[in-house]
Amino acid sequence: MIASRFPLTLRSWLPSGRTLVIAVPFAFLLIFFMVPFAVVLKISFADVRMGIPPVTPIAELQDGVLRITMDLGHYAKLVRDQLYLGTYAFSIEIAALTTLICLLIGYPACYLIARAPPSRRNLLLMAVLLPFWTSYLIRVYAWIGLLKNDGLINSFLLGARILTEPVRLYHSNWGLLIGMVYNYLPYLMLPLYAHLVKLDTTLL
Repeated sequence: MIASRFPLTLRSWLPSGRTLVIAVPFAFLLIFFMVPFAVVLKISFADVRMGIPPVTPIAELQDGVLRITMDLGHYAKLVRDQLYLGTYAFSIEIAALTTLICLLIGYPACYLIARAPPSRRNLLLMAVLLPFWTSYLIRVYAWIGLLKNDGLINSFLLGARILTEPVRLYHSNWGLLIGMVYNYLPYLMLPLYAHLVKLDTTLL
């Protein structure tokens, strides 16, 4: 009787197939994201010292008593130092402009793709994703060739007599914004297209 019930008990302890499938990405995130994040968080409350490790411990057991020492000076410096505040404000500004430009470009494009004949939708989506099949490094060098003072964009504008002198795009905020929009536009378009293609046209 006991021997016949043992396989059933063992089977109930084993995880199901669905649990295993979900557990793999969770374990990956735990090991490669949460653990390094916890280490960095711990370092942010520690102080610098000469030794191994190069930071002071935030918790020590001394004479049977757990002593916790947390240094908040790094966080206070983030609030007081204008360099950090300016950098943070600039990052938010670039992120907001990138999002706005991606919406202005991506929403009409996604709407047109979603309203295109079904036979052409996959081809249009492939045109959006096709540049990302190329190496990221090659795409960066391609943009350098486009944005430099003697690059393709300035050469065209000067040749067409639209400009009398090259506009500075490379190593500028405009170049940064162009690169951000180029990189993040497909990440906005794909989920947006997935919603627009299911939109009931009779509701319009």
